Amino acid sequence: MNKKLKIIRVDLLEAYRLQVDENLASAFESLKEAEISTDGFSFYTSVSSVFSSKIEGEEIELDSYIKHKKFGIDFLPDYTKKIDDLYNAYTFAKTNELNKTNISEVHKLLSKHIVATHQQGKLRTQNMYVSTPDGRIEYVAATPFEVESEMEKLYSDIELLLEEELSLQEVFFFAAMIHLVFVKIHPWNDGNGRSARLIEKWFLAQKLGDKAWFVQSEKNYYQQHSIYYKNIRALGLEYLELDYSKALPFLLMLSQSINC
Repeated sequence: MNKKLKIIRVDLLEAYRLQVDENLASAFESLKEAEISTDGFSFYTSVSSVFSSKIEGEEIELDSYIKHKKFGIDFLPDYTKKIDDLYNAYTFAKTNELNKTNISEVHKLLSKHIVATHQQGKLRTQNMYVSTPDGRIEYVAATPFEVESEMEKLYSDIELLLEEELSLQEVFFFAAMIHLVFVKIHPWNDGNGRSARLIEKWFLAQKLGDKAWFVQSEKNYYQQHSIYYKNIRALGLEYLELDYSKALPFLLMLSQSINC
């Protein structure tokens, strides 16, 4: 890197290069749009929206959502509305630059039926804990006093990385790091995971072109959601004590998504 990053770590980059699939480039180049897609319907945007939502516990099936989105088949609004919101957020990202303002806009779109209007696109001002289903605290996020400054560092790093010339492996590495750092800051009241997975792919697309939107990362994370969360948790319990030297298993999951 010609300039120093403020929050994203690079010390695992060499180890990452040694472990990432040597066929990453050819696998990425072989990606193509699904035949079912049309000008008004994207199959892979549906895949992203459905599986990212399922990670968060939404009870939605891809087949049902395709029937709803492509063929106009009606389901109860509660079954599709959050996925529709996320679909709209991905659609917005496809035609807009990845930056601070548009990240906020994406959260407004995807959180329309998740948080109150005054919280949409706004950094949280409360403490944030991630809990297990039985109520046990498994992660303490950045304090509300740290959130803005930590996000400013991340926005700055994203801007820098978008300007840098990166190899394919480096693009995948930094996209996954952006995902991980974002979710560890946990800047919103809700919708953090959905946002992080979208921003990860958004970064790929900004660096590599529209083919990146065909990477089925959300599907891979859902199919291995226990491992996905285990790899996120591996860094530690509290934000200020996170150990990014343990991040490699998580970082490799994005490149492995090429083969899904």
